[in-house]
Amino acid sequence: MTTIKDVAKAAGVSFKTVSRVINDHPHVRDEVRQRVWRAIEELDYRPNFTARQLRTQKSNAFALITDEIAITPYAVDIIKGAFKAAWQHHKLLLVINTERDPDMKDEAITLILERQIEGIIYATMYHRQAFPPETVREVPTVLLDCFVHDRSLPSVVPNEVKGGYTATRALLDRGHRRIGFVQYDSPIPASSGRLQGYRQALAEFDIPFDPDLVDNEDSPDPENGYRSAIRLMALPDRPTALFCFNDRMAAGVYPALRELNYSIPDEIAVIGFDNQIGITTVLNPALTTLQLPHYEMGQWAVEHLLHLIDNPDSLGEAPVQHMLDCPLVMGDSV
Repeated sequence: MTTIKDVAKAAGVSFKTVSRVINDHPHVRDEVRQRVWRAIEELDYRPNFTARQLRTQKSNAFALITDEIAITPYAVDIIKGAFKAAWQHHKLLLVINTERDPDMKDEAITLILERQIEGIIYATMYHRQAFPPETVREVPTVLLDCFVHDRSLPSVVPNEVKGGYTATRALLDRGHRRIGFVQYDSPIPASSGRLQGYRQALAEFDIPFDPDLVDNEDSPDPENGYRSAIRLMALPDRPTALFCFNDRMAAGVYPALRELNYSIPDEIAVIGFDNQIGITTVLNPALTTLQLPHYEMGQWAVEHLLHLIDNPDSLGEAPVQHMLDCPLVMGDSV
């Protein structure tokens, strides 16, 4: 097995210089640094990770701890965004799915802290208040798609209000003035935020809010989307467009409108939310929707962890509560 002394001999430097190069020490001349890396590549030298970790007290790894998100359709984009950002900075990303088991969650955090993980991204399946174990505060931690009540940890979440505004504004810009809202009646930020954005857009066009145009359902699934569309289209002054809380509800709206012999988008426009793979492009016509910024949230979480690690003094500042926009994804339903 090649040793650090073999590399030093091949490069014509001391083994301490090789160590400085491997650990990216700033006080090494570029010419020497390049010579050492050439020797490392030629000899196929691999540093002993355990010894290096004990010496530097760094694992060069982050942990992404989730409740159920690792098995949801959105997981791929979150993990891809976080992984790419981590890899660009030569960090590994360890993904742990706790399946909402509090004992598993506590044990997972204990194990990763024992392995000197440098930072934690704590993610939830949907935008909501979270209750992470207090032990996450032992290292820099960023919350993804969630927040704590007192905002004492940095977080990144979708801008639900602006998303609701963007969806409604897209319909208003196309001349619609009677816009129904197929709503999920829930205390989660997505429900209240998207409704707030809907009302803000109407107000900008001097359109009074009509509660009859908001149909509240107890779950955001296709069956309730279907029932909601039937009720809204039965109004004496029916809507000409429907804004759906999510794509799953929009998937139920489509068959309801066809049953009522309404053509999409000629007689009624439909817009969803989430840009959920397997729904938006399968529907005919393709659904216009808003993209939840899962990939970007994963990237931002890693970048902010790096900022906290590189700037320890910033840990004493007010934790950043960052919101990312939900861009409009045009289909053929508007």
